Amino acid sequence: MLGRTRKAALLAAAMTLAIAGCAKEDTGGTTATGVPLIKTGALTTCTHLPYAPFQSKDTAGKVVGFDVALIDLVATKLGVTQEIVDTPFEGIKSGADLNSGKCDVAAAGMTITDERKKVLDFSDPYFDATQALAVVAGKPVKTLEELVGKRLGVQGGTTGEDYIKAQVAEKKLDIEVVSFKDLAALQQALATNQVEAAVNDLPVWNEYIKANPGKVAVAAGFDTGEQYGFAVKKGNSALLKAVNEAIGAAKSDGTYDKLYATWIGDKPAT
Repeated sequence: MLGRTRKAALLAAAMTLAIAGCAKEDTGGTTATGVPLIKTGALTTCTHLPYAPFQSKDTAGKVVGFDVALIDLVATKLGVTQEIVDTPFEGIKSGADLNSGKCDVAAAGMTITDERKKVLDFSDPYFDATQALAVVAGKPVKTLEELVGKRLGVQGGTTGEDYIKAQVAEKKLDIEVVSFKDLAALQQALATNQVEAAVNDLPVWNEYIKANPGKVAVAAGFDTGEQYGFAVKKGNSALLKAVNEAIGAAKSDGTYDKLYATWIGDKPAT
């Protein structure tokens, strides 16, 4: 009796393995409107956390933010839900994550540049960005020139890093530019006096100041003419069209302004 039970158990296990072996891997598909996705029923977004107010985790661990809310509009348009993948920014801006099928779209507070256009297809601009110099509250620093002989923090792989390095070289300033792997590390470095000042996008500093009142202040702004865009794999015109249409509709019906007010603040006059 024991041998028969054991044989039945082995047979059941073998059948389970056979069924599992035959299970079809989800290789994605195409929406009813002809948009290809890497996963059935989902729009997979690559981002790099944290980068509030564009994307960060709330107290419950859910990823939220301005970028997240806008891409949710795209997902709704496609009849799917958004799924977010947190990944290093280098893989996003280089196009590697999109090319490898890690995600369908990149939404990471990413500035549109000619260099990045070589490896990514960008959406229409959805946000005008300004770089800002932040210091510990009370420090009398207002310009780059006042940082000669000191350490200035930037986030590695960003246009802010490129801008500051170019300015330091052009003005021949003796400033040690220190690059940090992400925004959290940069903000921590400033708060703990590892650097005298730090540069990143203005909305990012405003969000940090709101969450940490009295600790950090914006000392100066740099209008670099930058604009953010969402990105898709080169040649993915169907998804790019859907992204542009969703954002365009949001701007027309007032949804964009409402989301802007929620996540960024008062919209600048145009």
